[in-house]
Amino acid sequence: MNKPKIAASITAALVLCLVFSACKSVPSEELKQSIQIVDLDTKWVSKYYQPWPQRLILVPMISFRVKNVGPNPLKHVNFNAIFKFKGDTENLGDHFLAGIRSEALNPGETSGVIEMKSNFGVEGRTVATFKDNALWKPAEVKLFARSRGSDYVVVGEWDVSRTIDFKEPAPVDIKKEEPKTNP
Repeated sequence: MNKPKIAASITAALVLCLVFSACKSVPSEELKQSIQIVDLDTKWVSKYYQPWPQRLILVPMISFRVKNVGPNPLKHVNFNAIFKFKGDTENLGDHFLAGIRSEALNPGETSGVIEMKSNFGVEGRTVATFKDNALWKPAEVKLFARSRGSDYVVVGEWDVSRTIDFKEPAPVDIKKEEPKTNP
């Protein structure tokens, strides 16, 4: 092997080492200990609404903010929320989200609000019909986080509130015009 090829190989190896050290993974345990979930809210929201014929699909949702309680900046953190009915083994739905991207969340800082909705839910006709809908059962959400190279870690598990955050539009008030009489 000649000297230029050896030099090129060494240079390529050094570049790869620099790239991999700059993108080093966060150990899973460190990631878990660095994330504190604050301002948590769960509820049911509209995925689809059709006024006539009446059709409403509600899905569970979780919203939260992340506070970095660790010693290092958090960067490239993805979240996965798994929604299921309590006691069921099958998932109702899920949501994957790249929550903290290239702009790092420094120690002590809190992220903006992160919202995650299930992709599947429960169908009914109106909000009032959900109160007696046997398919609208108590649900729970399990939240996972992952950073570059780390395994997924469970951040928390919560019950989904039975609050419905959807208001049906008021019926349109169509007034009939009275026929005009000629004087």
